[in-house]
Amino acid sequence: MPAIKLLRSFNFLYFALLSMFITFLPVYLDEQGLTPAQIGFIIGTGGFVTIITQPLWGIISDRKKTIRKILLLLLVISSIMGYLLYSSSSFILLIVFAMLLYFVLMPIDPLIESLNFSISEQAGVSYGSIRTYGALGYAVTSLLTGYVMSYFGANSLALLFVTIGVISFVISWMMPDVPVTGKPVTLSSLKQFVSNKKTLLFLTLIFVCAVPARMNDTFLGIYIRELGGAPELVGLAFFLAAGSEILVFALSFWWLRKGKEMLLISIAAAFFFLRFFISAWITDPNTLAYLQILQLLTFPVFYSAAIQYLYRIVPVEWRATGQTVLALLFFGVSGILASYVGGSIYDLFGAKTLYLTISAMSFVGMLFGFVLYRVYEKKGEAKTAAE
Repeated sequence: MPAIKLLRSFNFLYFALLSMFITFLPVYLDEQGLTPAQIGFIIGTGGFVTIITQPLWGIISDRKKTIRKILLLLLVISSIMGYLLYSSSSFILLIVFAMLLYFVLMPIDPLIESLNFSISEQAGVSYGSIRTYGALGYAVTSLLTGYVMSYFGANSLALLFVTIGVISFVISWMMPDVPVTGKPVTLSSLKQFVSNKKTLLFLTLIFVCAVPARMNDTFLGIYIRELGGAPELVGLAFFLAAGSEILVFALSFWWLRKGKEMLLISIAAAFFFLRFFISAWITDPNTLAYLQILQLLTFPVFYSAAIQYLYRIVPVEWRATGQTVLALLFFGVSGILASYVGGSIYDLFGAKTLYLTISAMSFVGMLFGFVLYRVYEKKGEAKTAAE
């Protein structure tokens, strides 16, 4: 189907932009001479911006019953802001352009995930068969960006970012919009969703697991550079991490089962713990880079299961907003704590203490997830696995 091909292409390109922003913003700021605490401040403040902007655009999308038109607007502004950000070296300008990019680029993530899930349902294909292309885009661009940064300088990222942004806009222009629900959008339905105990426990689990994951995303590149790794090694690390997701997303139709999402989230948290605990003891940058292949057992399992679980419990008319709440926890609220606290721990105690801390947090998330799974199983709430 043409719509599926366009959506897959857009996933590739958007996650390419996300790779340049999430993966290489800390490295770029490090190249400009900022300290881990200053980098943490910028990224943490960006988390506050994300808290405001993701719900805003999610609600606008639900109210206007369109995703594509919102994407077009956000992509134009993102391309401009990305170019200005990676052309700057002043601390003040870096803060300003980074905040503006957080305001327009990060809201695209929950919107495109909502588009992925809705169109995959309509077309009768698995969500993973579409989201796989996002992982591929993230992986390829991580590797490419590392080499571009090493051979052409940090400011060369500006031209690369705007080029990908323009192509993304063209693809988005040709895409169909998401099928809209006939149900009216009401605040009462959203209130019922958010105030539900089951929902609150689920969102708490997501937050507990997301904080250590976001700390790793923010400071892994700096850690590799501290150990003596070049920018291309940072790119390789994130290439291996994102590349390992591809097969997991592609096979999600096989391993992702209704009613087992909480169990899968808990298993992913266990592998997060293992990955971060090992990272704390590594002294060779190459070893640390290759360790990122453990991503295949962490993020894609965690996020796919979380999205499917969310879509089972959120009112259909609030799906885009529900997806925004999930992304807000993973990229916004958790990112604030991860950046501010993580940057302070890194500055005061070093990378080893930081990674021991986040491994302990992942262990807590694992235990919490298993407890919730057992509680729901005893109450019969896991019976949806048989549906």
